[in-house]
Amino acid sequence: MGSLSPLDPLFTPLRLGSLSLAHRIIQAPCTRMRSTPDPSAPGVWVPNDLNVTYYAQRASKGGLMLTEATPISRDAAGYPGVPGIFTPSQIAGWKKVTDAVHAKGGIILCQLWHVGRATTPGMLGGKTPLAPSDIPMSGNALDGTVYADAPPKAMSVEEIKGTVEEYAAAAKRAMEAGFDGVEIHGGNGYLLDQFLHDNVNTRTDSYGGSIENRARIVLEIIHAVTQAIGPDRVGIRLSPYNYFQDTRDSNPQKHWGYLCSQIAALPESARPAYVHMIEPRFDEVLDESEKIDALETTQEVVKPSLDGFRNVLKKGGVSFIAAGNFKAENAGEKISSDGADAVAFGRLFISNPDLPRRLQEGLAVNAYDRATFYGASPPERGYTDYPFAA
Repeated sequence: MGSLSPLDPLFTPLRLGSLSLAHRIIQAPCTRMRSTPDPSAPGVWVPNDLNVTYYAQRASKGGLMLTEATPISRDAAGYPGVPGIFTPSQIAGWKKVTDAVHAKGGIILCQLWHVGRATTPGMLGGKTPLAPSDIPMSGNALDGTVYADAPPKAMSVEEIKGTVEEYAAAAKRAMEAGFDGVEIHGGNGYLLDQFLHDNVNTRTDSYGGSIENRARIVLEIIHAVTQAIGPDRVGIRLSPYNYFQDTRDSNPQKHWGYLCSQIAALPESARPAYVHMIEPRFDEVLDESEKIDALETTQEVVKPSLDGFRNVLKKGGVSFIAAGNFKAENAGEKISSDGADAVAFGRLFISNPDLPRRLQEGLAVNAYDRATFYGASPPERGYTDYPFAA
């Protein structure tokens, strides 16, 4: 009888709402900017055959995949080459992706996205970006625009209500495209995360001020989406310790702890199947030690950890996915220690289309090419040309 591997916990089945997973290695949502412009609709990007190949390569029997963040409307978009889920052409393009994934026995959810202030009028056909407050981000957008030169507009309550409805409509369109469910993008400094962070949301109405008010839009969207397609097909991604897009909350453990308690207490008809969170150690710029030091010194976070959120959600029967700098060395332990029900991999899934097999068989992994993460020439480079293990 062979000895147990530290990775064995990753290869046990998992029930996630209505989804039956054969293993616990999740493909994390990763923006890749490889889609095609719709010639009949300026500013609209459509999934293409290369996207079909990319997702089909990474599909595995009983394996869960999360799409790249997918704009719910024309006004929600912020990046070129990113396919949305708001036009018939996009729905048809995504249907080819979901068909290819299902042909390999895979499971795929559409991550629903609104970028909020992380865009410019040039990306929105001249419209002013919407956000919780009129505070612009620092730095420049991809089109060279200085964010501060085109500050966002603070959303009216009517615009907030319309956005909630658009999330529900996008979830229905995702099901029309053949997805097995959706993940609400509530992290990484985009619209919902902007509402949650108290350094970005300076509203004084019922959607700002206290954490009860700042979390309101998130809970309303969860309710609307679960009512649209069923709670057992819905998850949400959150990033309480996020620094990306100029987010710095004063007390992430307390504030996201409140949000998690509210999610866990939702009625069964509106309670999502899972919450997907990003480890505090992960940062787009800082290395792990620098990020933890920054959290503990600038935000007075005591031993930043996802465990408190995990425990609150578990009491409500909400499953938990962890992401952020996971490797073969630490992923299995996250499951065996009950720190999460599943682990999401981003960069390793980019460079290893057969990642579950490599981990299960102890095979070496391909190194990733960071320079090709967000587009490349030709577009296949760093996208569909990573080799499978022999």
